Amino acid sequence: MADISTFLNFKDCTEEAFNFYKSVFNGEFIGDIMRYGDAPPNESHPTPAQVKNMVMHAAIKILGNYVLHGADSPEIMGFKITFGNNITMNINPDSREESKRIFNELSKGGEIRTPLEDTFWGAYYGDFTDKFGVKWMINYEQK
Repeated sequence: MADISTFLNFKDCTEEAFNFYKSVFNGEFIGDIMRYGDAPPNESHPTPAQVKNMVMHAAIKILGNYVLHGADSPEIMGFKITFGNNITMNINPDSREESKRIFNELSKGGEIRTPLEDTFWGAYYGDFTDKFGVKWMINYEQK
């Protein structure tokens, strides 16, 4: 079933923040915390040693079925976190076709950061900033 959730980016405190949110909402992590060092090697974009233990993805359920996602976004990897660019709307469509439609329509006039593509974590994923400056991720995972 399709849903929408929020993705928060932190400079280097995602694990601390998510443990705090987990305690506030009496939630549980969804799966394991994924670290940058868990990603397969990529010669064109090697993972710097000092970020390998940083959080690449964490997720917890808060208030019913609403999911909060998060990641560390280290400057050494090209991220610059400022208030306003650290929140992204995450859409999980019901199909690849719906993913393409939403991605193509919502990104018109905006800036695509990652084109829709199959990923190592098993999703069909892409992200962009729309023409109004809102950050979006499309993440379809066939279940």
